[in-house]
Amino acid sequence: MSRVLQQPLGVILAGGLATRMGGGDKGLLEIGGAPLLQRVIDRLEPQVAGVALNANGDPARFESYGLPVLPDSVSGFPGPLAGVLAGLDWAAKQGADSIVTVAADTPFFPCDLVPRLLLAAEDAPHPLALACTPRSGDEALKSGGGKRINRHPTFGLWPVALADDLRAALEDGLRKVVLWTNRHGAGEALFPAEPFDPFFNVNTPEDLARARELAS
Repeated sequence: MSRVLQQPLGVILAGGLATRMGGGDKGLLEIGGAPLLQRVIDRLEPQVAGVALNANGDPARFESYGLPVLPDSVSGFPGPLAGVLAGLDWAAKQGADSIVTVAADTPFFPCDLVPRLLLAAEDAPHPLALACTPRSGDEALKSGGGKRINRHPTFGLWPVALADDLRAALEDGLRKVVLWTNRHGAGEALFPAEPFDPFFNVNTPEDLARARELAS
């Protein structure tokens, strides 16, 4: 029996430490005359019912964006799952069924991300799915074969109903996204990686230069 879901809420994950960029907020770096974060907002907003930002520290630095700022509820920077949980708790207060997360440093993610995640989750036990791209032959050989896909764990559809399960997993020390999503039978939405990977993210100064080249 198919589920009838509300349009998901969107949560932008910006809670990382950005150590390879020397610290600070990567989302505030500019490419093509606009901050990375603004480019992410512009891609996500048309696909969801509302947007919030997961970020730690002083929320005032994001005041100009007019978004709710959700800090991690789990201490110690435990990774993207903490941001997912913060988003799920926020969405529960809004009466939403699910959220879609995206990374704040990935300005070229697909404009049809949300509908394709929803489609991928139709046959899953829960409205849960991750975005994927094809893995190259060399990458598949290095990993020993198996699925020829790269999963992008910061780009996913997450059910509010599993918030307490995720909270318990984080309290037990779980940090790897795919271990938790595999446990719950997550679907996979496959996106093309040509002419470039749409989930390319800005981790280093070289990545920033590449992003500016792509934006131009």
